[in-house]
Amino acid sequence: MTYKTGTVGDFMKWTKRIITDPAAAKDAPKRWFDSEATATRAFGTTTSPEAMVKLLSEENLRLLRLIVSERPGSLHELATLAHRKESNLSRTLRKLREAGIVDFEEGKGRMRAPRLTAQRVTLDLDLVGPGSVVSVERLPTVR
Repeated sequence: MTYKTGTVGDFMKWTKRIITDPAAAKDAPKRWFDSEATATRAFGTTTSPEAMVKLLSEENLRLLRLIVSERPGSLHELATLAHRKESNLSRTLRKLREAGIVDFEEGKGRMRAPRLTAQRVTLDLDLVGPGSVVSVERLPTVR
């Protein structure tokens, strides 16, 4: 992800430098944030474009659609619906959670129900440079 973090003062100094020397902006990040936490919230993920492409395989997209349509009440229920082993499914859901695509809703006892938290994933792939960006658009509420 190409962005820069810094204070408002840092951004102001950079802007003044770019005004006097526009060529200095050629390879500079186009997005600025005050902290890594703010950048992660803005992008919705720190998952690389390459990892996101692998994560959003046909099998995992079917899994996400199953979560939305069936609203399973637990990991065990989802494993049954998806015809997948719980250990494999747990690993996949952990990666999807880290990518900002799913989360878990607390259920009865220790049960946790997987829920889709993302509406859209955008991959902006820079084919000639390091400027590729992944962004995850969150749903208004957890479903």
